[in-house]
Amino acid sequence: MNETSYKVCKKCVLDTSVSDIEFDINGICNYCEKFDNEALPLLKLSKKDKEFKFKSIIADIKKKGKGRKYDCILGISGGVDSSYLALIAKRNGLRTLLVHFDNGWNSELSINNIEKIVDICNFDLHTVVVDWEEFKNLQRAYLKSSVLDIEVPTDHLIVGALYSIARKKRIKSILSGANVATEFTMPKGWNFPMKGDYTNLKNIFKKYGEGDIKKLNTYSYYSLFINKNFRQILSRSLLNYTDYSKFHAKDELKKEFDWVDYGGKHFESIFTRFYQGYILPKKFNIDKRRAHLSTLICSGEISRKNAINELKLPPYDIKSQLSDKEYVLSKLGFSENEFEIIMKSPIRPHSDFGFESDNIYYKIFNRVAYFILFKFFYQFGILKNN
Repeated sequence: MNETSYKVCKKCVLDTSVSDIEFDINGICNYCEKFDNEALPLLKLSKKDKEFKFKSIIADIKKKGKGRKYDCILGISGGVDSSYLALIAKRNGLRTLLVHFDNGWNSELSINNIEKIVDICNFDLHTVVVDWEEFKNLQRAYLKSSVLDIEVPTDHLIVGALYSIARKKRIKSILSGANVATEFTMPKGWNFPMKGDYTNLKNIFKKYGEGDIKKLNTYSYYSLFINKNFRQILSRSLLNYTDYSKFHAKDELKKEFDWVDYGGKHFESIFTRFYQGYILPKKFNIDKRRAHLSTLICSGEISRKNAINELKLPPYDIKSQLSDKEYVLSKLGFSENEFEIIMKSPIRPHSDFGFESDNIYYKIFNRVAYFILFKFFYQFGILKNN
């Protein structure tokens, strides 16, 4: 990209490294327009409306948890969003089972944060420890495949673990840290949105992996459909109905739990830190800070000037990058030369490895399942014939 064609949005900090970015006559990008149209109305809900929605969700979670040991389940990483959700759950009297997914990459800070939260909230903690050899081989396969989103194995297995535990323990609500105030903006092509697609994951592993992944909590869209629609295990978002502020949340966590900040978004994981701060910028020319900071600008959390100043710094300090690189390569069993070959290999789209929706049986199941649900809802008057 030459200097004359390079452009940065005049409102946020997304630039022409985003493949589908467009600018209006004022130099404002299409992602800012999307934020204003879709996220801002939620952020601008009146205090009364937010409080009503928040209390309604809390009441429904408690109603569905009546007669059970737990009202809800929460995946806890030690990061801001999940830690703050734990605080909200405690303050609102939710009997919460905390689930920590240990994939072998936890930082010491994240573990310490979790221990403090468990101790002070007096919540039960269930730690899911993955089979390291199988998980390592899955991560190696993703790196060797040269696809962009090598965090799919972790993201996929976390969801699989949460639904599996919720089903076994008869929990109907999963607390989600998803929110528009800190993570709405993510350019198309900067991650793989279909993280639940088992066919895509399986085919990448089949092509580049070794051994098998039978001990991992994988799932398919079939099982997800059953869990959501028949077992009625629902993901519940609470942060959108609070005045959620990343900086206020950190202050609250420090005060309540003596919580320690770990740096960048999702940097509580050593692998995620190395992926976002080293691999993405160097191999894919993607600096995810631009997306994260742009959301914070649009939600009024930070100024554009401060975001620009932050982007002048490396994603994290160079000494730590080199230390993480040595650690990650050693843990995954890559030599320096093998890793450099991977970094220089041509980028491949996830679509090269197929999708679950390509399968004819999936299409048949989808149609039949939705037909059954439609009949059920219609029969009991949930859907009305106009």
